[in-house]
Amino acid sequence: MKVLSMIQPWASLFVLRETQYETRTWRTKYRGPLAIHTSKKVDRNSCNHPNIHNLLAKHGYTASNLPTGVIIGTCILKNCIKVAENHNTWALLEDGRIVEGNDFFLGDYRVGGYVWEVENMKLLEEFIPAKGKLGIWEHN
Repeated sequence: MKVLSMIQPWASLFVLRETQYETRTWRTKYRGPLAIHTSKKVDRNSCNHPNIHNLLAKHGYTASNLPTGVIIGTCILKNCIKVAENHNTWALLEDGRIVEGNDFFLGDYRVGGYVWEVENMKLLEEFIPAKGKLGIWEHN
């Protein structure tokens, strides 16, 4: 299966559907099944931001108990859309879609970046230990 590694808390917030998009500086032509892996790194400063702290707490997580080094969810990568405009509190995608609210707050919507749209996100009942890699990688 194809896998994408993400730093915490971003991986959990994505899999828990607090944001519907993953943002990247690079695009991918890949479409299809994708697993979400949590890297060993936890961005503790972000976890301490009041809004992120509250979103994590809603699901029983803190910076100290976020899962790391495991595959936590699966989804279908449906689309990769370029960011056309950024207006500091909302962004316009090249397909005319507007991104705002938590989706905007939890992503990096620099002009020229990419928004990965997924569907059928599922949190795994049992996490799968795995060593992450950069880019999209294959897990057997």
